[in-house]
Amino acid sequence: MIITGIADEGSPDLKDQIRIHRTLGWNTLELRLIGKRNVCAIDDKAFDEVYRTVREAQMEVICFASSIANWARPITSDLQADVEELKRAIPRMQRFRTPFIRVMSYPNDGLPEAQWRKEAIRRMKELARVAADGDVIMVHENCSGWGGMSPENQKILLEEVHSPNLQIVFDTGNPVGEGHPPEETWDFYQSALPFIKHVHIKDCAKTAKGEIEYTYPGEGQSMVRRILGSLLDLGYGGAFSIEPHITAQIHLGTSSSGREAEEIYLEYGRRTNTMLEELAASAG
Repeated sequence: MIITGIADEGSPDLKDQIRIHRTLGWNTLELRLIGKRNVCAIDDKAFDEVYRTVREAQMEVICFASSIANWARPITSDLQADVEELKRAIPRMQRFRTPFIRVMSYPNDGLPEAQWRKEAIRRMKELARVAADGDVIMVHENCSGWGGMSPENQKILLEEVHSPNLQIVFDTGNPVGEGHPPEETWDFYQSALPFIKHVHIKDCAKTAKGEIEYTYPGEGQSMVRRILGSLLDLGYGGAFSIEPHITAQIHLGTSSSGREAEEIYLEYGRRTNTMLEELAASAG
């Protein structure tokens, strides 16, 4: 079983990210931010240093958490910027032998629903062709973007694009985090199930004031234990990657640093290790 995490939620420093994962008994990383920049956006010299540091630590990279089609890139943004980011990422992924790159599917920017749907699918088809040329797999996260708006949209997007190079990273916490009733989390999971290649572990709850509070795994409303147990019962063989969000919410401009962030990340990882060990022991 591969357990890992979006490493910058523990520290912005790559060497600290590696040390923290090693402390948790993990030998893989999901790379997003190196310092303050995405791993897909840093220049070649900086990436060479990232590659050297990770390889010297004998670590693997399971996924690049890119900015492609994410919350900061609406449906009216320049598609070419995403195409270029993907093309820049592909040789870096090949160098690491990283199979997956996380993407979203463009939040709306005032377009009518039908036009938003059509354009989101068109763009994702184009990106899937680029991914196919590079022999990498984009994993769509059920978050910001047309495909994350409902279980039906999620399923339609994957079926319409119809490419082995577009699959799903299922994030347990995003349905509640994006404002859906907690019970819809299971519907999102069920519609994603045929396409799930990677999993983000996140948990949260809606407070009495209507705010979203991120919690340790199993303490919120995101059905984390039920979903992870289901996946293991079904023989899921991919990775589980923590994304605590307790001290870092990149889309809100907050990031993790300092001792508190590291301690929370470590505690989150320990609880995840324990939960998955328990579920694996009882898996059908």
